Amino acid sequence: MLSFEFEPPTESTCTCCGGHSTALTRFVYRDGDAYAIYYARFSANHPEHTVIATVSVGDWGEGATPGNRVAFAFEIRSTESEYQVSLIDAEFSPWRDAKVIGRTLDRSEALVHPMVKEVFHIADHMVTDDPVIQGYLNGT
Repeated sequence: MLSFEFEPPTESTCTCCGGHSTALTRFVYRDGDAYAIYYARFSANHPEHTVIATVSVGDWGEGATPGNRVAFAFEIRSTESEYQVSLIDAEFSPWRDAKVIGRTLDRSEALVHPMVKEVFHIADHMVTDDPVIQGYLNGT
């Protein structure tokens, strides 16, 4: 059972388009224990209308270090009938240098990593349980 802790969104001006930008930090718990963290960002002016995100999974317990975690970068977009999640290379993640999340994998590494199914599971919850992401993707 996954549950989430939603930090307040951070609003700013997008450096590439000058539009309104939103950044999110979310903590994920599995059966009440720290399990993952995700960061997400989107801008209302971008024509591609995607959410860029990074999920870090691994050991978040007391005494754990970033070496006990690995991060997956991806984009989320919506179509008329579904949400689509695409893994991307680490170089495209705004959080690729964040030490706390562990090493961000490139797409080819992420696709074969044993935790990739868990990351897609978290991404599924991001679009159904995070009202800010859901609202942006659904245009509300």
